[in-house]
Amino acid sequence: MRRVFGWLFAILLVALVLPYLLIPLYSLPQIRPVSTLMLAETANGRAYDRQWVAFDAIAPVLVQSVMMSEDGQFCAHSGIDWDELNKVIDDALEGEATRGASTIPMQTAKNLFLPRTRSVLRKALEIPLAMWMDMVWTKRRLMEIYLNIAEWAPGVYGVEAAAQAYFGVTTEALSARQAALLAVTLPNPHKRNAANPSKGMRRLAGIIEGRARQSGAYIKCLYD
Repeated sequence: MRRVFGWLFAILLVALVLPYLLIPLYSLPQIRPVSTLMLAETANGRAYDRQWVAFDAIAPVLVQSVMMSEDGQFCAHSGIDWDELNKVIDDALEGEATRGASTIPMQTAKNLFLPRTRSVLRKALEIPLAMWMDMVWTKRRLMEIYLNIAEWAPGVYGVEAAAQAYFGVTTEALSARQAALLAVTLPNPHKRNAANPSKGMRRLAGIIEGRARQSGAYIKCLYD
């Protein structure tokens, strides 16, 4: 039993340390990371669609739309939006319904290394990984990886595959409305369809489209 526990401890230690070793490796532009969901698809014998696309080949309006939808302070924080996170913690302590406070680095950490199940433990693992990513990677590299590993529909990963699956165009050819619809699909890609949006999705997309047009001051870290 001592030997078994020793092996289990060693496996757990490797699982905790390995992401911190992989993050510097993933800063290399020739590396194209895959998410835990993509690995699960492969392990279960299911095919998935992912076509990697470089940051410079992604329409700026898509980057603006995703940023204003998911993490408006992306350029200002160091991986964690502490103000938003503290508000969520305060709401939880007061017994109020909580809202999401995950930044793009936090979502990237979850997608790359952690299970999708929501728990306090996962969040505790997510925060230092997000801060390490933000320290090691440039903001452009972080956004590039996020957009290329995010799930946009069942079996569809990365913005290039999503643009082609939903609209039959490349990411470079996305219109402002198409970009906004893709952005509002991200929180629930299994129930939201960018090509056949509900009334609520269209309303949210209109809001995001307006924010994207006014996002110049918020995206300087990506397009200076």
